[in-house]
Amino acid sequence: METAYYKTPIGIARLTEEDDFITTIYMLDEEFEIKPPQTPILKEAIKQLDEYFAGERKVFDLPIKQKGSAFQQQVWEELSKIAYGNTISYMQQSKLMNNPLGIRAIASANGKNNLIIVIPCHRVIGSDGSLTGFGCGIWRKKWLLEHEARVIGTGQTKLDL
Repeated sequence: METAYYKTPIGIARLTEEDDFITTIYMLDEEFEIKPPQTPILKEAIKQLDEYFAGERKVFDLPIKQKGSAFQQQVWEELSKIAYGNTISYMQQSKLMNNPLGIRAIASANGKNNLIIVIPCHRVIGSDGSLTGFGCGIWRKKWLLEHEARVIGTGQTKLDL
């Protein structure tokens, strides 16, 4: 498994590649020495993240794969459909998945997403508009939502009720 550490506006990100797939993009609270990417796929991932943070990329085109149950894979697939600069609630996500009673399980699967930004779990918020449930820190979730809102000029940082 190849690993790179990349400095972003919201801290150091650890990126891992395994079998020609990006398997992790995760923000760290600890300081790590920046380790440049050594493989073409990691280099491309960092290039696309640079474009995202510069406001030039809204959709990622990377070979990604993360380990998880079939249910988790479904949840992450649904996350991938949330448009840049938009938010939905956990309740809305459960309804979109035709599983309105599975809201807690869906929220838990969101929390196990290891491909942040690329699989945009930061775009899911509480039904009351609160910013909840982001393993990399609520302040980062807020930053990402505000960044996307600035880029498109009309984005949401809270749910329209």
